[in-house]
Amino acid sequence: MKIVFLHVSTAHEEWADRASDLYLKKISAFMPAADEAMKPRKASREDAAAKKTRESEQILEFLKKDDYLILFDERGEKLDSRGFAKKLETALGSSKKRLVFLIGGAYGVDENVRRRADRVVSLSPLVMNHLLAKTVALEQIYRAFTILRNIPYHND
Repeated sequence: MKIVFLHVSTAHEEWADRASDLYLKKISAFMPAADEAMKPRKASREDAAAKKTRESEQILEFLKKDDYLILFDERGEKLDSRGFAKKLETALGSSKKRLVFLIGGAYGVDENVRRRADRVVSLSPLVMNHLLAKTVALEQIYRAFTILRNIPYHND
């Protein structure tokens, strides 16, 4: 299995790039991992619904039939780190070839993507920008692997 971290974003900041690189490298020690940025199409705030629909179509085109998709969304299932590790373990035990973690665009994703997701997980009930959400998600994925492998990192 391979991990793909898919996100809809154009923003770049040095601190976020460094954090992403660090955690992707750490995650890659457990299994191959790749970062896939999907550029959002330009649209005004008034066209938010159309933008969300177009981005969701792009996401669905990217996904393969045999992908296990975990969507990060503030309205998703609320888990602690150990609970998230159990969900990761379930995903890793599936017969899927890729485990795709997704952070949608600024307006989220449409219901077609939500239905396609094997699991929808909340990183926080707070809304956060994509750079911060990506950093939090990658750290939690790494933390989950350390929990599953009994590597000292997580403290209850």
